[in-house]
Formats: sequence, C-alpha cells, structure tokens
Amino acid sequence: MKQKIILAYSGGLDTSVMLKWLSKKEYNVIAYIADVGQKEDFEKIKNKALKTGAAKVYIEDLKKELVENYIFNALKANAVYEVQYLLGTAIARPLIAKKQVEIAKKEKTNKLAHGCTGKGNDQVRFELTWMQMMPNVEIISPWKNQEWLKQFKGRTDLIKYAKKEGIPVDVNSKKIYSTDENLMHISYESGILEDTNIKPDPKMFKLTKSPENAPDKNTEITIEFKKGIPVKVVNITNQIEVQGSLKLFMYLNKLASENGIGRIDIVENRFIGIKSRGIYETPAGTILLKAHQDLESITLDKEVIYLKQLMTTLIGKLIYNGFWYSSEMEFLMSAINKSQENVTGKVHLVLYKGNIIVTGRESDHSLYNKALSSMDEDGNYDQKDAEGFIKITGLRLKLLGEQT
Repeated sequence: MKQKIILAYSGGLDTSVMLKWLSKKEYNVIAYIADVGQKEDFEKIKNKALKTGAAKVYIEDLKKELVENYIFNALKANAVYEVQYLLGTAIARPLIAKKQVEIAKKEKTNKLAHGCTGKGNDQVRFELTWMQMMPNVEIISPWKNQEWLKQFKGRTDLIKYAKKEGIPVDVNSKKIYSTDENLMHISYESGILEDTNIKPDPKMFKLTKSPENAPDKNTEITIEFKKGIPVKVVNITNQIEVQGSLKLFMYLNKLASENGIGRIDIVENRFIGIKSRGIYETPAGTILLKAHQDLESITLDKEVIYLKQLMTTLIGKLIYNGFWYSSEMEFLMSAINKSQENVTGKVHLVLYKGNIIVTGRESDHSLYNKALSSMDEDGNYDQKDAEGFIKITGLRLKLLGEQT
C-alpha cells in the first residue's frame, strides 16, 4: 500500500513535476493548495493536480487568518527585515505550513513535502514549522534529494519531464524571473534580476501603478487603530468607509496600488548566507506601517519606543528566518502586545504618486502635551532646572576630558 504524503502544491512547474514524480514512487500524493490571496484559478489548479496524479486535493482559504493573525501581528511589531523588506513571503509561510500539518494529522500521515529549493529561505520556514508542530515529521524535500538532483538539473529537465508525462506547462526554459504572490505582496527574483544592475521592466509589476502614472491629485484618508490593530479606513476624498480586517486590507491594497505605493528593489541576506536581489510590491502593508509608526509616536513612552525599535529588528529577523512559532518569538510578542495597549487613535494621510504623507494624528491616549512643548508658554516647566540636568549628564564626559 502506498504511503500518504501531503504536498504543498502551487500548480507551477516544480510542484507539478514533483506530484507526478512522487506518485510514481511509493507515495499516495495529496495536494494541498493554500489560498493566501494570490490571483489564481484554484479550480483549474485542482483539476491539474488530479490529472497529474493527486489522490485528493485540499484548497484552503487562509486570507482572513493571514491578515488577522499574521500580518496584523507583524504590524504591531513594525516588523521589517534589513530596514526595508516588509516580509510578505515570510509572514505567509508559517500559516501555510501550519495548515499543512493540520491536514496531515487529519489524513493520519507524518509525511510532508514542499517544492522549495535548497538555496532559499522557504525550505527553512516550512521545515522549522513542521518540526515544531509535528516532531515525528518525515520531510520530503526533492531539491535536496540526490535522486531528484541527478534527474533534474534545472528548468529544461523539468519541462522535458512534464511534456513526457503529459503535464500541461505554460513556461519555457528561458524564464525571466520567479514570483511569489499573496494578499500582502508579490516578489520578483532570479532570472534576469540576478544581475543587480539591471533595471526592472516597468511591465513586470502586477500590483501597483508606477508613480508617474498615478493620479495627479491627492487621496486623503484616515486610518483608525485600536490597540495597534487597524479597524477602519475612511477615504475622505471619495467619502468611502471600510471596516473589517480583510475588507480593510484589500481596500488599502487597492488605494496604494492606484497611487503607486509599495515598490522596493533591494539586495537582502538570506538566512543561509547567500545575498539575493528581490523586487517587491507591498501596497497596503507600506501604508499601514507608516501610519502605525506615526500613531506610536504620540502614544508610546520614549523609552518604550527605544526598546521596541530593538525588538522590531529581532522580530523581523525571526520572521524572515522561519521562527514564527519559536519560544523567543512568543516572548518578544508578549512585550509587543503590552506596548500596544494604548496605541489607539487615528492617523490622517495623503497618498500621492508613490508618497505617503502624514498630515495629522490624534488619540485619547496621547502623551503629547501642547503646553509643555510650546515655545510660547512654560507648561509648568522650569527652564532653570535644565542647568542641573546638563551638569549631571555631562559629568562623565567632563571626567573623560580631563584625562586627555
């Protein structure tokens, strides 16, 4: 009797060939398709999987869970990797991997497979999640399997195999670049983009208009947060109000896309040590990060802000490297959640040709004291006290100076 295996299946060339390859061996392949917001025909992918040899197909709609439990938690932490990358792929992978384990338990198997390469980050994100949630997991990773590597050197071999086995393919051996899309972003890498000096083709971008083609007028919006979570978007320009986590996020994706917001072109350091050039479109995430950081400027204590900046770097690195469910992540997020208790209020913004311009912010928990900050009134602040403050602060510097 063949053994059940759950394959994370996208319908692309690699996983389609893997499905057939595994099914011709000792495995009864169950294809698992995660709907995380990518623009795909899932019924078409399901039918392709069945025709390619899948015994069963699961299609899981994970969009709402992705927004509420992953994107918004990362937002509370202002999580970014290496200053710029908003972690769109890295945030989705732990959810996809978690659901795969749930399906495996339902199907009473411990065998899990993915199509990630041995050079990338995703292999780590999948496998670390599997190891934690199913300690007895048996991992099948063809791109790290000697028999697979001997048979398939690259895309040309994969295409030849697909044609031989009657697997429909709509790609060629001269692939321009690789993409990964979900509700938060789309990434472009490899192929012609491996030359870090090649300018991206403007036609490449799928989610956002170029800033020069964006409207020649402002779009004014207000984003309302409750304890660090966005709960409402008001488009003042068009008099539209949107609530609900998924609807809100999708609406901001639309607004940002129309206004040319969310593109970056970076070289990042993969977990395994390889530098990689990535081009990303992250429309809604870029707006929300800007707004959330701004609201924190009036609702968080100065020292908490400094500590949170340190944690932001650590959390971004943990997410990128695949440690979403780790004990250190849980520890740090408990502090982040504490920091968000008073991050409630509204941020007013203008969107214009790739720019996000903050025009105001308000909160019942604001620590900003107008009288204290004013140049025109003292606000019960005695300026003479600053003399002693500076003397004490500078004492160690004075002692150092005496030694030179």
